[in-house]
Amino acid sequence: HVQLVESGGGSVQAGGSLRLSCAASGYTVSSYCMAWFRQAPGKGREGVAVIASDGDTKYTDSVKGRFTISKDNAKNTLDLQMNSLKPDDTATYYCAGTSVYKFSLRLGENDYNYWGQGTQVTVS
Repeated sequence: HVQLVESGGGSVQAGGSLRLSCAASGYTVSSYCMAWFRQAPGKGREGVAVIASDGDTKYTDSVKGRFTISKDNAKNTLDLQMNSLKPDDTATYYCAGTSVYKFSLRLGENDYNYWGQGTQVTVS
C-alpha cells in the first residue's frame, strides 16, 4: 500500500521561504519520477516541479529560480524548497509519484498514480 504524506505547509509573508516534505511508504522515491503539484482555489491542478530517478529536474516557468525539488533517498522523502514566495504561490501543494516513468520529466496530472493528501501554503 503506497502512502505519500506531505508536511511543511503554512503561512508566510511575500518574499519568505518554506520547505515542503513528502514522506513515502510502500514506495521508493529513488525508483521513479516524483513531482510536486499545486491547486489554487477555483483553478486546476498545476505541475510545479518534477525529479527523475537519476536526479534530473524540470520546473514550470513561474517557479524557476525560486523553487528547488530534491529527494533524500536515505529518508525516502521528496522535498520542495520554496524561496522568494509570492501571493500567487498560494495553493494546496501535493506530492505525486508514478510507477511508470523513471526518466521522463512529466508535469501532467494524469502521468501520476500516487498522490498525497496535500498541504496548504498561504503567502500574503
